[in-house]
Amino acid sequence: MSTTTNDATRKTTAPGKVRYALILGGLSAFAPLSVDMYLPALPGMANDLHAGNAVLQVTLTMFIVGLALGQLVAGPLSDALGRRKPLIVGLVLYAVSSVLCALSPSAGALVGARVLEALGAAAGIVIARAIVRDLFSGVAMTRFFSMLMLVSGLGPVLAPVVGGQLLRITPWRGVFVVLAVIGVALLIAVSFALPEPLPPDQRRPARLGRTLRTYGELLADRSFLGYALSAALVFAALFTYISASSFVLQEVYGLSPQEFSFVFGANGLGIVFAGQLNARLVGRFAERRLLAASLIMAMLGGLGVLLAAVFALPLPALLVPLLFLVSSMGMVTPNASSLAMAEQPHRAGSASALLGVLQFLIGGLATPLVGIGGESTAVPMGVVMAGFATTALILFATMTRPTLRAEPA
Repeated sequence: MSTTTNDATRKTTAPGKVRYALILGGLSAFAPLSVDMYLPALPGMANDLHAGNAVLQVTLTMFIVGLALGQLVAGPLSDALGRRKPLIVGLVLYAVSSVLCALSPSAGALVGARVLEALGAAAGIVIARAIVRDLFSGVAMTRFFSMLMLVSGLGPVLAPVVGGQLLRITPWRGVFVVLAVIGVALLIAVSFALPEPLPPDQRRPARLGRTLRTYGELLADRSFLGYALSAALVFAALFTYISASSFVLQEVYGLSPQEFSFVFGANGLGIVFAGQLNARLVGRFAERRLLAASLIMAMLGGLGVLLAAVFALPLPALLVPLLFLVSSMGMVTPNASSLAMAEQPHRAGSASALLGVLQFLIGGLATPLVGIGGESTAVPMGVVMAGFATTALILFATMTRPTLRAEPA
């Protein structure tokens, strides 16, 4: 086998893997950072911008739509141009649009700036996942995805805590200034510490017809689609919690912004622990079995939230199943991503894009579905979370099949 950048990175040292994990984990954390950090500020933003809670929740939905559309473009471009160029452009766009969010004079302007911010963030998310596929395969890929959960999982842990504390010393606009600084820091890291992992001879021309044909082939792959939809539906259950919990926990259960941020962060910590547990278990147990167990965990968590909401149980009875559902992402994401991308080495960018698009488009349904039931009860949140999680398990069981996974040499 000829020596390429790809071959070299497969043999990278432990410090090199840590560097990759920090940079790629930071890029993967764009979504939780960009959403969770400003959740504690939503009620205050509604007052400052003279907009209702429903209008402010649209900023969440449009951010998710922007993430989906951005990945559709960034994924194929990274297959054609290499990973670094589209990634750097995306990081510049993210930093600039975060500043525009901070300067927004109205809710409408904020929505527009959030869409641009999402387009920039999309490049980081989709290309980070494609780079993992460039560097690793088999169990090694699943383990590295689990390692990323240690870094990217800190996003939901730290973001709401940092956001809640920032609100003590700055208006909500300061949160977006911090996001701009994070974007600049990642831009510097990528520019100087992330070599190009995709050799020129492995790139695919970015033609519209070829791109559409590639997406069509992926959508026709029943097993790929089953894994992608399972992960997307669990993410949608998680996003239901993200979009509704600020109002449910603060206005229904009476938590302060700081108390909410710590509860939210504790749930995010569960993602980190589950991801590291998955890294230890993979290799001993098949990724498919681990994915099945985590999907069952998500379903039981969703049903627990629904029961707690319907019977108006005390706050701890709601928080425990929430922890189960949120933590399940630490196992669902690495296993589903690895299984879905295992057979896509030459179109990793497009496969990563489709994974992300399905995840964020289905996740974007969460906010309007929860909004239908109103904001005075936790029942709508419980219904939607339980429905998404249960459907994820059903699709996994009916659409995917066991496959032989070749181990890396």
